[in-house]
Amino acid sequence: MSKKRGGHGAPTRRDYLKYGGVTIGGGLLAGCAGLTGSDTTSTETGTSSTNTAETSYSVTMSPVGEVTFEETPSNVMAYSPQYVDMLVAFGHADSLNSVGFPGDTVTGLQYFYDTLDGVSLSTDGLTQLFNDGMDKELFYELDSDVHLMDPAWATTFKGWSRDDVEEIAENVGPWFANRYSRQHAQPPEAYRDDYQYYTLWELSEKVAAVFGEQERFEALKSEYEALYGTIRANLPPKSERPTVGLLSYWDGEFYPYKISGPGFGKAHVRPMGARDAFADSDKTYAENYDATYNMEGVLDIDPDVILHIFGVGPWYDWDEISETVSSDPVGKELTAVQNDRFYASGGSFQGPLKNLLQLEMTAKQLYPDAFGEWPRFEEGQSYPEFSKEEQLFDHQRVADIVTGDF
Repeated sequence: MSKKRGGHGAPTRRDYLKYGGVTIGGGLLAGCAGLTGSDTTSTETGTSSTNTAETSYSVTMSPVGEVTFEETPSNVMAYSPQYVDMLVAFGHADSLNSVGFPGDTVTGLQYFYDTLDGVSLSTDGLTQLFNDGMDKELFYELDSDVHLMDPAWATTFKGWSRDDVEEIAENVGPWFANRYSRQHAQPPEAYRDDYQYYTLWELSEKVAAVFGEQERFEALKSEYEALYGTIRANLPPKSERPTVGLLSYWDGEFYPYKISGPGFGKAHVRPMGARDAFADSDKTYAENYDATYNMEGVLDIDPDVILHIFGVGPWYDWDEISETVSSDPVGKELTAVQNDRFYASGGSFQGPLKNLLQLEMTAKQLYPDAFGEWPRFEEGQSYPEFSKEEQLFDHQRVADIVTGDF
C-alpha cells in the first residue's frame, strides 16, 4: 500500500508544536498526570506477566483475577472492537478466530488502519459470535486459547449465567477482558464487590502481557505520551476554547454524551479540555440515552462545535444525518452547521491504534488553528492521508511498531 509522504528533513507540525515556544518532555507529562480525567498510564502490580514456572506466566485483570498461560495464545476470541484493535496493535491479528460482529468491527477499524502502511484487517475466517444471542456450543467449536471478553458482561447475554462462564473457562479457555471500564458503569451485582476500572492504556498493557508483547506496548505508549503532551501543551486558554456538544442523532432526536465523563470510551475527547455545551443543562443525561433533545432543544444550547459520536464507521449513515440536520429549518440555524463544524467523529470502542488516530482527529476538529484543519468526511472515505508535516504523531513509526519493523 503506497502512501504520500512529506519530504525528509522538513519541519513537521509536531516539530512546530514541540519547539515553537513549548518544550514537551517528562516534566510536562508528569504535570499532566495529575490532571482530572488524565489518560496517562500508571503502572500497577499484576500488569506485567509474572513467571510461575519455566514456560508459564500469569497476568492479572479484574474481574477474572490471575490467569496463567502455558504458552502464547494463538487461537483467540475477541468480542469487541477495542480488543481486536489491541490484537492488531501487538501483531497478533492472525490469531483472531471470531468477533461479535465481524463486518462492522473490521469496517470501523479499517477506516483508521488505511493511513498506517502495512496495517490491515480482514473478515476472512472470522466467525460471528452474536446471532440473536451467543451459542455456548460455538465456544466449544472455536476452542479458543483465551476469550477477550468480560465474563461479567457475558452473563448479561440471554441464556448465560455465571455457571456457564465458569464452565467455558474450565473446559475451553480463560476469559480476559474488562468491559465496564468503558464508562465506569456498574457490572452485574455478582461481580460488583471487587470490580476494578482501568484506563485504555492499562487494559492494553495487560493484553500485551498475555501475548508477550511488552516491547511493542512500551513503544506505542511512548507515541501516545508524546501525542498527549503535544495536545495538552498547545491547547488554547479555556476562555478561547469552543463549546462542544458530543452527540448522536437518531430518528429526529439528539442524544448527548458527557465529554469529560469517566472511562476509556472518552479517551479521545477528555484530553482536549473542551467546554461541554451541555454541562449547565437542566436535563440529566448520561451515557445510555437517559435524555434526548430535539432540534429546538439543541439550538437553545447551540454548541460552537458538534461531534457526532460513531459518525465515522458503519454504525450511522453520516451523509443522511448531515443532510437531514443541515436542511432542517431549525437545524440549519445551528452555529456548528453554519460554520461547517458539525463533524463525523470517532467512537468509544478504541484500542491503542484507534485511540492515537482519534486523538489526532479530535484535536484537529476542535482546534484547527493549533493542530491543522480536519477535512470533511463522506461515506466510503478512509482516514485522511495527512502529509508528514501535518501529522500530530509519526504514522509511519506506529505502522512500523505494528508490523515489527522497529
